[in-house]
Amino acid sequence: MTPARLEFSVTGMDCPGCGLLVDDRVEDLPGVAASATDTLRGRTVVVLDGPVAPARIIEAVAALGYTAAPLGS
Repeated sequence: MTPARLEFSVTGMDCPGCGLLVDDRVEDLPGVAASATDTLRGRTVVVLDGPVAPARIIEAVAALGYTAAPLGS
């Protein structure tokens, strides 16, 4: 079974360190197994290992000063 994935656009990042901050913060959320951020593309892929509302991920990213929005369905 493939783990559930969510993808977000993230704006406001301007260096690879920004992506690392996003990944660290998102991976601290219960239900998140991993986060991979591509700063150049402005995308974050989140792999879930439990239930987590997309709004929680968006809030975690916003707490760092960036803006996230879900992509796809």
